[in-house]
Amino acid sequence: MQAVKSDAKERPAQWWRPLGDGSGKVVCELCPRQCHIPEGQRGFCFVRANEGGRLVLTTYGRSSGFCIDPIEKKPLNHFFPGTSVLSLGTAGCNLGCKFCQNHDISKSRRMDALQSVATPEAVVEAAVAHDCKSIAFTYNDPTIWAEYAIDIARAARAAGVKTVAVTAGYISPEPRRAFYDCMDAANVDLKGFSETFYRKLTQTSLRPVLDTIAYIANETRCWLELTTLVIPGENDSDDELRAMCRWVVDHVGRDVPMHFTAFHPDYRMMNTPATPHATLVRARRIAMQAGVRYAYVGNVVDPRHEATYCPGCGMCVIERNRYQIGGYRLAGEKGDRCTRCGAAIPGAFDPAGRPGCWGSRRLPVLIDG
Repeated sequence: MQAVKSDAKERPAQWWRPLGDGSGKVVCELCPRQCHIPEGQRGFCFVRANEGGRLVLTTYGRSSGFCIDPIEKKPLNHFFPGTSVLSLGTAGCNLGCKFCQNHDISKSRRMDALQSVATPEAVVEAAVAHDCKSIAFTYNDPTIWAEYAIDIARAARAAGVKTVAVTAGYISPEPRRAFYDCMDAANVDLKGFSETFYRKLTQTSLRPVLDTIAYIANETRCWLELTTLVIPGENDSDDELRAMCRWVVDHVGRDVPMHFTAFHPDYRMMNTPATPHATLVRARRIAMQAGVRYAYVGNVVDPRHEATYCPGCGMCVIERNRYQIGGYRLAGEKGDRCTRCGAAIPGAFDPAGRPGCWGSRRLPVLIDG
């Protein structure tokens, strides 16, 4: 816990209770940490604070910046391919990943890093003005600013704009229901497949993440994809990868896409080597052998293993080169059918059978309001 004052905008938070022992502490019930927060201090995530015996979200309406990205960067390969997404994040995180590759944002303890101020309505207006198909809550985990993300998502839904959560999935059951009821798609980081890995490298636990993944897949209409950052010597063994993929097939189904992405030395793991390309290809092969129909490599240039293939006839239905869409062979009433054999590809696609044309551009956006 840290006692830090800032001029960040505060809003009453949800999912908390007084500790009830006369100490003035509150218990944040947003995530499994269940932080007991003394008066004037913050929880582990840094953005939820005890002010006068009530829990507040200190970063409501403030962002570390806005940028238009390709949807494939989230990564989402089966959610309106080729379209643009307005991305935003805040500061802080409820995980303590030693390998964090956004640590300048997620580990920030300086609220002056949050330079952009925007109401939910202003965020949605910006997405509409720039013809973005969706808005992504990313860069740091939106779980910790769920109130802000939910308000944006509700405004977006009213305007016909989709919303995407990029998250580690470390959230408690009650807020999980409220959060994913508003989301159209999610990419959940399944960071490894052992409690030892989660305790050692993320300061959390695996079980709540698996519960979140199963909940999204089986109890919501939110489109789901999974990402694993493959770290040499930590989560890259055949046995762990095989166990992970078998769990996915058994508990959420063969059609949930899995992305295996390359680690690069960062934050507190500067001495760990980058992931060899061959390791990602091996992980993808293990996934396919376990029954996963859609497995991809990421953070590398590998068009063959970035493409989507029809499970019916094996034809390449979506060609990709990093964030650039090439050949596109989907049609049908929902735009989700292989043009050769008619097999359905799960996901959300343009009914006209056309991908977006945003490409690999990254466009910073200023929002005033």
